[in-house]
Amino acid sequence: MQYSKLSGVEKAAILLLCLGEEATAAIFAELEDLEVRMISRAMMSIDHVPADIAREVMEECRRVQAKSVGLFVNGHDFVRRAISGSGDDERAESLLDQVNAGTEGRPLETISMMQPRMVASLLESEHPQTIALILSTQKSEHAGRIVSQLPEDLQADVMYRIACIDRVSPEVIAQIEDALQREIGVVVSKEQKQVGGIDKVVEVLGRLEKGGDRAILASIEATDPEMAETIRKKMFTFDDLVQLDNRSLQMVLREVNNDTLTMALKTASDDVKDKIFNNISQRAAEMIQEDLEAMGPVRVSEVEAMQQAILQVALKLEEEGQLVIPGRGGEDALV
Repeated sequence: MQYSKLSGVEKAAILLLCLGEEATAAIFAELEDLEVRMISRAMMSIDHVPADIAREVMEECRRVQAKSVGLFVNGHDFVRRAISGSGDDERAESLLDQVNAGTEGRPLETISMMQPRMVASLLESEHPQTIALILSTQKSEHAGRIVSQLPEDLQADVMYRIACIDRVSPEVIAQIEDALQREIGVVVSKEQKQVGGIDKVVEVLGRLEKGGDRAILASIEATDPEMAETIRKKMFTFDDLVQLDNRSLQMVLREVNNDTLTMALKTASDDVKDKIFNNISQRAAEMIQEDLEAMGPVRVSEVEAMQQAILQVALKLEEEGQLVIPGRGGEDALV
């Protein structure tokens, strides 16, 4: 380590390592998030600070450092405790996630800090596959907001392509980053990353405004019905019924006959069974419980079909505005 070759960020990292965790936590609380991330990553790459470097970076510690051969640290633990010690738990958690993502070579990080409308404007003229790849590297909430700003005829195509993505080579990421280099700063991924797939689409669609997912799913269904059905099943599962308030669940169950409900409950969790039994008459609950005990083996596909039928009732009622399914529609909350 040569002092003359140290960057400003590296010098700041060494200074804070010398000052200690308590002082660093206090300083981090006054810095911008971007500054904290940059300094933290520099810290995490350091496992030893030579004494002469410490003296040059921190003159006020010269007397102490003159007696030391150096400073050995655990950068990861130091950063974790320093950020956590800022007193703002929510900010600390967010920063730790971002710092850890940076050490893994998270691609296209600058886009994650840009306004969704600005990103959409930047990307809308790109090929849908390029847009899909870029959005796959972003957090689902941010990607969802970007998607909602894209032209409607482009949204479904992009989401379909995200669902088809599995792993991406660093060479592909590098090509995209080079193309965007003049507009934004980017970080090259060091290894292949899991960036897209069905789960990513489910997360992003769940962040869209109410109803935004339906148009996209309908378009995907026209191209790939099997994929659209897989996405639907993951977006709202039978276990999610426990999230409905009692009034909403009762509305759903009123449109479901006992035979369908009994079959659907064959593989249901105890939480789902209890929730449903508490929202139907005692007599109906006793009859279904008796039928379940007497029921022999059935095909999983038959059970899933009945569960999907009940979920479709819930989705229809939501579309009609009669109930709200928690967790769908971004940050929209019930009041």
